[in-house]
Amino acid sequence: MSSTDSGRDRIIEAATRLFAALGYDGTSTRMIAEAAGLNVATVAYHVGGKRDLYLIVMDRAHRAERQVLEEALAEMTPDVEGVLTLVDRYVELCMARPEIPALWMHRWLSDAADVAHLDDDYVRPLMEIVSQAVRGVVSDAVDLDFLVWTVVWCTHGFGSGGLLDQQGKRRKLDDPEAVARFRAHLRRTVAAAISPPAGSPG
Repeated sequence: MSSTDSGRDRIIEAATRLFAALGYDGTSTRMIAEAAGLNVATVAYHVGGKRDLYLIVMDRAHRAERQVLEEALAEMTPDVEGVLTLVDRYVELCMARPEIPALWMHRWLSDAADVAHLDDDYVRPLMEIVSQAVRGVVSDAVDLDFLVWTVVWCTHGFGSGGLLDQQGKRRKLDDPEAVARFRAHLRRTVAAAISPPAGSPG
């Protein structure tokens, strides 16, 4: 790897951490430069301005998310267990790459409001391919948009806020026991939403 590539990667990694922790609006180019161990001029040379860097970070996050979802969808069986396995894979992604839900959580709070096209470019296509894949498994009575978004809302919310335990500690995606409970709960929630109650017509 050349020194140019190394410097650029350091900048992107530092920006990803800061944007995920503080949001776009709460992060300055100087903060990114300091975190990367470089000066502001070097950051500008490698990636341009803060907006340019934010677009790079969000594109990388989207590509990582899309790759995992496409692989999971390719392996998904057209039944309830297939949908639940897809849910598991999404939770695993958010565990492995917690910066991804953190970046989107900031956007939900109107962070980087002037960068308005990301939802149409990144979110909508992923939601559509997931909805299309599970449509044949759920009944027409299920609001598919809300079902898919429920998984996203719950996973991002758990990753950000966690579960408040009896000692007042927030247990999040870095807590294996809490994650196991969350996954089991989310699977039950989705299964209940897409499976007709016993004794009802399918």
